[in-house]
Amino acid sequence: MSEHETPLPGLGSMPHEGGTAFRVWAPNADAVAVTGSFTDWSDDGHPMQAEENGHWYADVEGAAPGDEYQFVITNGDQRLMRIDPRARVVTNSSGNAVVYDRDAFDWDGDTFGCPPHDELVIYETHIGSFVASEGDAGDLGGLAGKLGYLSELGINAIELMPVAEFAGDYSWGYNPSNPFAVESGYGGADALKGFVREAHRHGIAVILDVVINHYGPSDLSLWQFDGWSEDGLGGIYFYNDERSSTPWGDTRPDYGREEVRAYLHDNALMWLEEFHLDGLRFDATLYVRTIDGLGTGDLPEGWDVMRSITSTIRERHPDKILIAEDLQSDPAITSPEEGGAGFHAQWDTSFVHPVRGLLTAVDDSERSMTGLVEALRGADEPFRRIVYTESHDEVANGKLRVPHEIDGDDPGGWAAQKRATLGTAIALTTPGIPMLFQGQEFLEDEWFRDDVPLDWERAEQFRDIVRLTRDLVRLRRDVDGVSHGLRGEGFEVLHLDDEAKTLAWARRSGDDVAVVVVNASAEPKEITSGMPSAGLWTVRFNSDASTYSALFAGHETHDVEAVEEPTEDQPASGSLSVGAYSLVVLTPA
Repeated sequence: MSEHETPLPGLGSMPHEGGTAFRVWAPNADAVAVTGSFTDWSDDGHPMQAEENGHWYADVEGAAPGDEYQFVITNGDQRLMRIDPRARVVTNSSGNAVVYDRDAFDWDGDTFGCPPHDELVIYETHIGSFVASEGDAGDLGGLAGKLGYLSELGINAIELMPVAEFAGDYSWGYNPSNPFAVESGYGGADALKGFVREAHRHGIAVILDVVINHYGPSDLSLWQFDGWSEDGLGGIYFYNDERSSTPWGDTRPDYGREEVRAYLHDNALMWLEEFHLDGLRFDATLYVRTIDGLGTGDLPEGWDVMRSITSTIRERHPDKILIAEDLQSDPAITSPEEGGAGFHAQWDTSFVHPVRGLLTAVDDSERSMTGLVEALRGADEPFRRIVYTESHDEVANGKLRVPHEIDGDDPGGWAAQKRATLGTAIALTTPGIPMLFQGQEFLEDEWFRDDVPLDWERAEQFRDIVRLTRDLVRLRRDVDGVSHGLRGEGFEVLHLDDEAKTLAWARRSGDDVAVVVVNASAEPKEITSGMPSAGLWTVRFNSDASTYSALFAGHETHDVEAVEEPTEDQPASGSLSVGAYSLVVLTPA
């Protein structure tokens, strides 16, 4: 074995013709070596040379992609075996790193770009439970087999819960043990690349959840990586004082340390550049910007690292989307200006909670249309928010899915079907970027668990509800060229009657307008509403159509001939009849 005279740039394993170069950051080590299948796992391994800033380097002749390896770190009397922190492939979370050629995958000319934010419809999924079966945790290959179904549903972005290597076979993914490696149980790095390539061929962008608020805490090779720590805490990659504490362990990365910031920064870029992902959703950013998640104990270094990552991505990849799960409705999260975190959008709890409250209230008298208006209105820039009625957080840990919460005794019955689909329809016609959660389109009523597979028999049982969702998605994306108003930022209330539980609003995109009318009561209602203009308005969608369910009344809502009679600050007015717990979309003929 021999080393090249000029060290190669980069960190991790870097295979080249004739060998592989390795570089690792271990500033407190007295010595570092790399050992693996190319050294017959000798105790001493191949020695690495100290470089500036605590890095160690070796170029090992004969080491090649597919070889397993670990770093051997000596610190005083400590001899530590460590997985490469930047390994793209590991055998498992407590196993070995694998030399991986980052450029070998055939992308077959993939140049897909993320759809514009006003056209996005996101489908959130957990790889394991989405395609799992009894005794099988599911993988990326199985998920790829569902791309035809998702394409037919009409969504154009899929959001994957985290895929970084985690401990064990089952997990939500928010406990990354090897942040640069793709979960081996899901198929590893090439499986993710293959999935992304196939998703792009189906016209579907891929957004990935990433976790930078904590790591692990189990099977965490980063913990006391080079043998140094203070107060028994995590060592070089983590805070070693009270800032280390999170609800998930004392494993908050040290956002103020240059090498850790580079680790987080490079990890985000890796997903977008090496894996061709179209966006990232950052988990629990409240615990990046504060110590306790209560809005106190501000962490300026956390704000700085988020802003550094988002500004780089905005500059280098302006077509990518960056989403925060902050859940505080803080406008600074989506501000690219100084002091902001620079995300494009954030999950909007000011939408999901009042809308779910409206859907699940026992009595019609408890449904607040005024509250619904506030949820619809949102911020001045609607595409800075993600709107949804279900997500993995909203329907897990004993929290019920919408149909079950509406009627636990009969989650497939009339009330559950009507109000759950009303919620889906509201989300897909609201200013904002809409998101569905896996199985929502076929009224999945089991709360989310990572080891319980979706009940795909319901996709056939409720195939007409699936079609209802598909028709809504087509309208939201203006696939047929008749509903461009639903892609607009413009929003105005046309009619509000809190006693009758009826509401109408307009969505505008330039001169294109769509009108949405809701009846949130158990009886059909005759509604007279202000209209944006006189003339014929065509019904494009009626959620009460009997073709969507044998239980639906099929209440007929006819096209509206709006007349030039100013009503409710609108130049015209029109009347229509809307079925129980139903939503209707109209656009000019």
